[in-house]
Amino acid sequence: MHKGNDVVVNSWAELQNALFDHSWDDKIERFRSSFVYRGTHNNDFNLKTSIMRIGSKYEQLEPHLLRNFRKYAHTSAASGNSVWNWLALAQHHGLPTRMLDWTYSPYVALHFATEDLSTFEQDGCVWCVNYVKSRDFLPSPLMKALEEEGSNVFTPEVLEPVAPSFNALKSFQEEEFVMFLEPPSLDARIVHQYALFSMMSDVRTELSQWLLKHPDLYFRVIIPAKLKWEIRDKLDQANITERVLFPGLSGLSQWLKRHYTHT
Repeated sequence: MHKGNDVVVNSWAELQNALFDHSWDDKIERFRSSFVYRGTHNNDFNLKTSIMRIGSKYEQLEPHLLRNFRKYAHTSAASGNSVWNWLALAQHHGLPTRMLDWTYSPYVALHFATEDLSTFEQDGCVWCVNYVKSRDFLPSPLMKALEEEGSNVFTPEVLEPVAPSFNALKSFQEEEFVMFLEPPSLDARIVHQYALFSMMSDVRTELSQWLLKHPDLYFRVIIPAKLKWEIRDKLDQANITERVLFPGLSGLSQWLKRHYTHT
Protein backbone atom coordinates (compact mmCIF):
# COMPACT_ATOMS: atom_id res chain seq x y z
CA MET A 1 0.00 0.00 0.00
CA HIS A 2 2.82 2.40 0.80
CA LYS A 3 5.36 1.23 -1.79
CA GLY A 4 5.63 4.57 -3.61
CA ASN A 5 6.68 6.26 -0.38
CA ASP A 6 8.92 3.44 0.85
CA VAL A 7 12.70 3.65 0.92
CA VAL A 8 14.28 0.22 1.33
CA VAL A 9 17.80 0.36 2.78
CA ASN A 10 20.41 -2.36 2.51
CA SER A 11 23.20 -1.06 4.73
CA TRP A 12 23.86 1.12 7.77
CA ALA A 13 25.19 3.86 5.46
CA GLU A 14 22.04 3.82 3.32
CA LEU A 15 19.96 3.98 6.50
CA GLN A 16 21.77 7.15 7.64
CA ASN A 17 21.21 8.77 4.26
CA ALA A 18 17.53 7.88 4.25
CA LEU A 19 16.95 9.27 7.72
CA PHE A 20 19.06 12.44 7.50
CA ASP A 21 19.19 13.53 3.85
CA HIS A 22 16.05 15.65 4.22
CA SER A 23 17.23 17.60 7.26
CA TRP A 24 18.90 20.64 5.62
CA ASP A 25 16.95 23.88 6.19
CA ASP A 26 17.72 26.53 3.56
CA LYS A 27 16.10 29.31 5.61
CA ILE A 28 18.53 29.06 8.50
CA GLU A 29 21.33 27.21 6.68
CA ARG A 30 21.45 24.55 9.35
CA PHE A 31 20.53 20.88 9.60
CA ARG A 32 17.08 21.08 11.23
CA SER A 33 14.70 18.33 10.17
CA SER A 34 11.01 19.05 9.62
CA PHE A 35 10.19 15.40 10.23
CA VAL A 36 9.16 13.33 13.21
CA TYR A 37 9.71 9.58 13.44
CA ARG A 38 8.00 6.44 14.68
CA GLY A 39 9.66 3.03 14.63
CA THR A 40 7.80 -0.27 14.34
CA HIS A 41 9.30 -3.75 14.35
CA ASN A 42 7.00 -4.86 11.49
CA ASN A 43 6.67 -2.84 8.30
CA ASP A 44 3.09 -4.07 7.84
CA PHE A 45 1.92 -2.20 10.93
CA ASN A 46 -0.42 0.72 10.30
CA LEU A 47 -0.88 3.78 12.47
CA LYS A 48 -3.98 2.71 14.35
CA THR A 49 -4.29 4.29 17.77
CA SER A 50 -4.63 2.33 20.98
CA ILE A 51 -8.25 3.40 21.41
CA MET A 52 -9.11 1.95 17.99
CA ARG A 53 -7.95 -1.43 19.22
CA ILE A 54 -10.33 -1.75 22.19
CA GLY A 55 -13.32 -2.82 20.10
CA SER A 56 -16.45 -1.41 18.53
CA LYS A 57 -17.97 1.93 19.53
CA TYR A 58 -14.58 3.13 20.76
CA GLU A 59 -15.44 6.65 19.61
CA GLN A 60 -18.27 6.71 22.16
CA LEU A 61 -16.02 5.38 24.92
CA GLU A 62 -13.26 7.99 24.54
CA PRO A 63 -14.77 10.69 26.83
CA HIS A 64 -15.74 8.08 29.44
CA LEU A 65 -12.23 6.64 29.54
CA LEU A 66 -10.66 10.05 30.02
CA ARG A 67 -13.27 11.22 32.55
CA ASN A 68 -12.67 8.18 34.74
CA PHE A 69 -8.93 8.46 34.37
CA ARG A 70 -9.12 12.06 35.62
CA LYS A 71 -11.38 11.05 38.50
CA TYR A 72 -9.18 8.25 39.81
CA ALA A 73 -5.79 9.77 38.97
CA HIS A 74 -6.49 13.19 40.41
CA THR A 75 -4.87 12.61 43.79
CA SER A 76 -1.62 11.30 42.29
CA ALA A 77 -1.26 13.56 39.25
CA ALA A 78 -1.05 17.33 39.18
CA SER A 79 -1.75 17.93 35.53
CA GLY A 80 -3.88 21.07 35.48
CA ASN A 81 -7.43 21.24 34.17
CA SER A 82 -6.71 21.17 30.42
CA VAL A 83 -8.18 18.11 28.72
CA TRP A 84 -5.02 17.99 26.58
CA ASN A 85 -2.76 17.81 29.63
CA TRP A 86 -4.84 14.94 30.95
CA LEU A 87 -4.90 13.21 27.57
CA ALA A 88 -1.11 13.41 27.31
CA LEU A 89 -0.74 12.08 30.84
CA ALA A 90 -3.17 9.24 30.11
CA GLN A 91 -1.37 8.31 26.87
CA HIS A 92 1.97 8.33 28.68
CA HIS A 93 0.65 5.85 31.25
CA GLY A 94 -0.99 3.46 28.81
CA LEU A 95 -4.64 4.49 28.69
CA PRO A 96 -6.16 3.87 25.23
CA THR A 97 -6.34 7.28 23.52
CA ARG A 98 -6.43 8.85 20.05
CA MET A 99 -2.77 9.82 20.41
CA LEU A 100 0.28 8.16 18.85
CA ASP A 101 3.85 8.42 20.14
CA TRP A 102 6.49 10.05 17.94
CA THR A 103 10.02 11.31 18.45
CA TYR A 104 12.19 14.02 16.96
CA SER A 105 15.08 11.53 17.00
CA PRO A 106 15.54 9.02 14.15
CA TYR A 107 17.74 6.94 16.45
CA VAL A 108 15.06 6.70 19.13
CA ALA A 109 12.66 5.53 16.41
CA LEU A 110 15.24 2.94 15.31
CA HIS A 111 15.43 1.72 18.89
CA PHE A 112 11.72 0.94 18.92
CA ALA A 113 12.03 -0.81 15.55
CA THR A 114 14.78 -3.10 16.91
CA GLU A 115 14.12 -3.49 20.66
CA ASP A 116 12.23 -6.80 20.44
CA LEU A 117 14.63 -9.61 19.53
CA SER A 118 11.74 -12.01 18.90
CA THR A 119 10.74 -9.95 15.83
CA PHE A 120 14.13 -9.94 14.12
CA GLU A 121 12.90 -12.21 11.33
CA GLN A 122 10.47 -9.46 10.25
CA ASP A 123 11.26 -6.34 8.24
CA GLY A 124 10.98 -3.20 10.36
CA CYS A 125 9.98 0.32 9.48
CA VAL A 126 10.49 3.95 10.49
CA TRP A 127 7.62 6.27 9.63
CA CYS A 128 8.82 9.78 8.80
CA VAL A 129 6.18 12.55 8.77
CA ASN A 130 6.73 16.20 7.93
CA TYR A 131 5.08 17.84 10.92
CA VAL A 132 5.85 21.34 9.63
CA LYS A 133 4.06 20.78 6.30
CA SER A 134 1.15 19.10 8.08
CA ARG A 135 0.24 22.52 9.48
CA ASP A 136 -1.06 23.47 6.01
CA PHE A 137 -4.15 21.35 6.67
CA LEU A 138 -5.03 22.94 10.00
CA PRO A 139 -8.14 25.13 10.27
CA SER A 140 -7.32 28.82 10.45
CA PRO A 141 -7.94 29.31 14.22
CA LEU A 142 -5.43 26.59 15.04
CA MET A 143 -2.93 27.86 12.48
CA LYS A 144 -3.24 31.36 13.96
CA ALA A 145 -2.57 30.01 17.46
CA LEU A 146 0.66 28.37 16.26
CA GLU A 147 1.76 31.48 14.38
CA GLU A 148 1.19 33.68 17.42
CA GLU A 149 3.24 31.25 19.48
CA GLY A 150 5.94 31.05 16.78
CA SER A 151 5.77 27.27 16.87
CA ASN A 152 5.16 24.31 14.58
CA VAL A 153 3.63 22.10 17.24
CA PHE A 154 1.07 22.60 19.96
CA THR A 155 1.42 22.41 23.70
CA PRO A 156 -1.64 21.91 25.91
CA GLU A 157 -1.36 25.58 26.95
CA VAL A 158 -1.47 26.78 23.34
CA LEU A 159 -4.29 24.44 22.30
CA GLU A 160 -6.59 24.87 25.30
CA PRO A 161 -7.81 28.47 24.66
CA VAL A 162 -8.66 27.68 21.02
CA ALA A 163 -10.02 24.14 21.39
CA PRO A 164 -10.90 23.21 24.98
CA SER A 165 -12.59 19.89 24.11
CA PHE A 166 -12.77 17.01 21.61
CA ASN A 167 -15.96 18.46 20.13
CA ALA A 168 -14.36 21.87 19.67
CA LEU A 169 -11.46 20.29 17.82
CA LYS A 170 -13.76 18.51 15.41
CA SER A 171 -16.04 21.51 14.87
CA PHE A 172 -13.55 23.69 12.97
CA GLN A 173 -13.94 21.95 9.61
CA GLU A 174 -15.35 18.81 8.01
CA GLU A 175 -12.03 17.64 6.58
CA GLU A 176 -9.89 15.75 9.03
CA PHE A 177 -6.48 17.05 10.02
CA VAL A 178 -3.55 15.93 12.10
CA MET A 179 -1.85 17.97 14.78
CA PHE A 180 1.29 17.38 16.80
CA LEU A 181 1.43 18.11 20.50
CA GLU A 182 4.42 18.28 22.81
CA PRO A 183 3.48 16.91 26.23
CA PRO A 184 4.63 18.41 29.50
CA SER A 185 7.87 16.92 30.81
CA LEU A 186 5.94 14.40 32.86
CA ASP A 187 9.07 12.43 33.69
CA ALA A 188 12.57 11.70 32.43
CA ARG A 189 11.23 9.21 29.90
CA ILE A 190 9.43 11.93 27.93
CA VAL A 191 12.59 14.05 27.93
CA HIS A 192 15.04 11.28 27.03
CA GLN A 193 12.88 9.95 24.20
CA TYR A 194 12.56 13.44 22.65
CA ALA A 195 8.87 12.63 22.50
CA LEU A 196 5.73 14.21 21.11
CA PHE A 197 2.27 12.97 20.16
CA SER A 198 0.13 13.07 17.03
CA MET A 199 -3.62 13.45 17.27
CA MET A 200 -6.33 13.37 14.60
CA SER A 201 -9.25 15.79 14.71
CA ASP A 202 -11.64 12.84 14.47
CA VAL A 203 -10.97 9.87 16.74
CA ARG A 204 -12.22 7.54 13.96
CA THR A 205 -9.59 8.67 11.44
CA GLU A 206 -6.51 6.48 11.07
CA LEU A 207 -3.37 8.52 10.39
CA SER A 208 -1.87 6.06 7.90
CA GLN A 209 -5.04 6.23 5.79
CA TRP A 210 -5.04 10.02 5.99
CA LEU A 211 -1.40 10.14 4.90
CA LEU A 212 -2.21 8.11 1.78
CA LYS A 213 -4.28 11.10 0.67
CA HIS A 214 -1.32 13.41 1.34
CA PRO A 215 1.71 11.45 0.10
CA ASP A 216 3.99 14.50 0.07
CA LEU A 217 3.84 14.59 3.88
CA TYR A 218 5.59 11.32 4.63
CA PHE A 219 7.86 8.48 3.66
CA ARG A 220 8.77 5.17 5.27
CA VAL A 221 12.22 3.69 5.69
CA ILE A 222 11.98 -0.08 5.40
CA ILE A 223 14.54 -2.00 7.45
CA PRO A 224 15.21 -5.51 6.11
CA ALA A 225 15.37 -8.19 8.79
CA LYS A 226 18.97 -8.96 7.82
CA LEU A 227 20.01 -5.44 8.97
CA LYS A 228 18.36 -5.49 12.38
CA TRP A 229 21.26 -7.00 14.33
CA GLU A 230 23.76 -4.51 12.92
CA ILE A 231 21.44 -1.60 13.68
CA ARG A 232 20.77 -2.89 17.17
CA ASP A 233 24.45 -3.33 17.99
CA LYS A 234 25.35 0.12 16.67
CA LEU A 235 22.52 1.76 18.58
CA ASP A 236 23.79 0.08 21.73
CA GLN A 237 27.26 1.43 21.02
CA ALA A 238 25.73 4.90 20.56
CA ASN A 239 24.03 4.54 23.98
CA ILE A 240 20.51 4.43 22.52
CA THR A 241 19.24 1.79 24.93
CA GLU A 242 16.45 1.04 27.37
CA ARG A 243 18.75 2.11 30.21
CA VAL A 244 18.80 5.64 28.78
CA LEU A 245 15.32 5.89 27.23
CA PHE A 246 13.51 4.36 30.22
CA PRO A 247 15.42 5.75 33.21
CA GLY A 248 15.10 3.63 36.31
CA LEU A 249 15.53 0.03 37.35
CA SER A 250 12.98 -1.35 34.88
CA GLY A 251 14.79 0.20 31.91
CA LEU A 252 18.11 -1.01 33.26
CA SER A 253 16.76 -4.54 33.59
CA GLN A 254 15.26 -4.49 30.08
CA TRP A 255 18.58 -3.36 28.61
CA LEU A 256 20.62 -5.99 30.45
CA LYS A 257 18.18 -8.76 29.51
CA ARG A 258 18.36 -7.86 25.82
CA HIS A 259 22.09 -7.13 25.86
CA TYR A 260 22.96 -10.57 27.24
CA THR A 261 20.44 -12.52 25.16
CA HIS A 262 21.93 -14.64 22.38
CA THR A 263 19.71 -16.11 19.70
